[in-house]
Amino acid sequence: MHDTAVARKQLPRRTLSRIVACTLTGEDLAAQASRWRKLHERAGVARSEVEDGVRLTFRDDDGVEEELRSLVAAENECCAWAAWSVARGDGVLVMHARSHGNGIAALHGMLHMPD
Repeated sequence: MHDTAVARKQLPRRTLSRIVACTLTGEDLAAQASRWRKLHERAGVARSEVEDGVRLTFRDDDGVEEELRSLVAAENECCAWAAWSVARGDGVLVMHARSHGNGIAALHGMLHMPD
């Protein structure tokens, strides 16, 4: 179990907002969700809920990193209550979205991809 003070120090200051809400609405929200779904269908490997949020793993195929980084950049803007990042390792790309408090529960409810 993480100490809240320790968890807060590990996240960028801008993610400490108590308001957990996406700023995208309507068509923009639908378009973002569609892009996530298409990327998952194309290269998705796994989704896991972790203590501080959620991780998505993708094959490191051509064009996947570019699209994943573009999606994460948008999420860092519209869902700034979480810290979104991409890392490469062992032949895969891993997106990790982290938060604290209510943000963790929100992340656990997000990015469920069809099997």
